[in-house]
Amino acid sequence: MVCAIEIFNKPQLKDPILIEGLPGIGFVANISALHLIKELNATLFAKIVSASFQDISITAETGAVRSPVNELYYVKRENCDHDLIIWYGNTQALTTFGQYELCGKVLGIAKELGCHFVISIGGFKKNEVKQVPTVYCAATDKETMKTVLNLGTKTMDGHIFGLAGLLIGMGRLSDVKGFSILIETQGMYPDPKAARYALTVLNKYLNLTIGFEDIEQTADMTKKLLEDFGIIRKISEEKKNEKQQMRWFI
Repeated sequence: MVCAIEIFNKPQLKDPILIEGLPGIGFVANISALHLIKELNATLFAKIVSASFQDISITAETGAVRSPVNELYYVKRENCDHDLIIWYGNTQALTTFGQYELCGKVLGIAKELGCHFVISIGGFKKNEVKQVPTVYCAATDKETMKTVLNLGTKTMDGHIFGLAGLLIGMGRLSDVKGFSILIETQGMYPDPKAARYALTVLNKYLNLTIGFEDIEQTADMTKKLLEDFGIIRKISEEKKNEKQQMRWFI
């Protein structure tokens, strides 16, 4: 086994859009995806495990085991042109080969379900972040770029690492259009403010009405999960050592 996918059922979807939400800088995508899943009451339909994920499992007091995993959810939307597929997980792959394989597998599933458009989310690390963080963007083509710039974003000039960049690049090679949004963040801890601005862009583009009343709770859930897996240190440990090591970069 290198990358295995368990599909519980294949939903019949209407020209779905794939939204990526894996851990990265500021965990902006992770918080955004989890908040979408909660607010839209998304349905889990597939789980993905990979030999390139962390070799670790977390046990609870009950003896239950939780392992590194990616999940796919769907949302059916009445009176809308596009249903949604949400790609959520507690890890990215740890190797270059694993990243490409994981991205290819998910793109393959999405295309089988009729997907022709993808959106990736990430954080753009800044030492200082303005009161209203800048949202940067990149796209597969000029037409899509024009559309996303009209949402109040600015052109990204630089590199987009991790799945946030890879999904757009591989999507283009597979005749799948899409764009990436990257929100300014200091990136040290899960950043609900940055996630809020990411979701604001998605609200505009997808005609959603996602609220933000519980965004802090979503960030707390994300933080607890990441602490359990050792991806970020607990606050008590951070006070001893302010330098934080991160495994995934976007």
